[in-house]
Amino acid sequence: MTGIILSGADGRMGHVIADLASADADVKIVAGVDIAGQSTGDFPVYRTFDELAENLKEGADVIVDFSSPKAFDAMMDYSVKASVPAVVCTTGLTDEQIARLNEDSRKVAVLRSANMSLGINLLLKAVKEAAQTLAGAGFDIEIVEAHHNQKKDAPSGTALALADSINEGLDSAYHYTYDRSQRSGKRDPKEIGISSVRGGTIPGIHKVIFAGQDEVIEFNHTAYSRSIFGKGALSAAKFLAGKPAGFYSMADVIG
Repeated sequence: MTGIILSGADGRMGHVIADLASADADVKIVAGVDIAGQSTGDFPVYRTFDELAENLKEGADVIVDFSSPKAFDAMMDYSVKASVPAVVCTTGLTDEQIARLNEDSRKVAVLRSANMSLGINLLLKAVKEAAQTLAGAGFDIEIVEAHHNQKKDAPSGTALALADSINEGLDSAYHYTYDRSQRSGKRDPKEIGISSVRGGTIPGIHKVIFAGQDEVIEFNHTAYSRSIFGKGALSAAKFLAGKPAGFYSMADVIG
């Protein structure tokens, strides 16, 4: 059985993962960390990782992190010091935090993904392959993402991951454009446009548009509930537990 420390236990995804874990005989949440410090009764929740380190008596195999960039450094401090692998699902990390994650992966196993769903990770492969054919044929590339009105970062980490996957397939020859309102002029053929929509309770919609002369090809992914991300996170936790130091991704999980 995989013992999990749940970082961001009182958040939306924290509750989703806790519910899924309670029905999964292969995992157990041994403790949570959240600034709210509110326990559901199924496992203790500590306000900080320092508090967790002082009180956690049961061993843990992996951290699942759905917290915030503000909590990231304390989480990774604990991960490295206690040699507990970390599944990092938090989006909106700074460049410095991403650099730290790469550095820490030399000391402990880490898995980072902007989106934990199986569908999105297959989409990352599909749009990369499509771009290699379509970009050379003159197709413009646009990404549109939509999320609920409580999401703090924009564009979404998934939208950026899609852009990065496309750009990787194009030898990083493209740049990203987030706003065209302050300029006048036709579209740069070497840009990937990324647009964000925020409203209501939309769990997550991502659309990749390849627009050519007289034809348009679209790749769409719609998340109807947050459970798809929770299921992916638990699969990643099972995969990462016991792994040697290194940087892993959902591509490693799904094979």
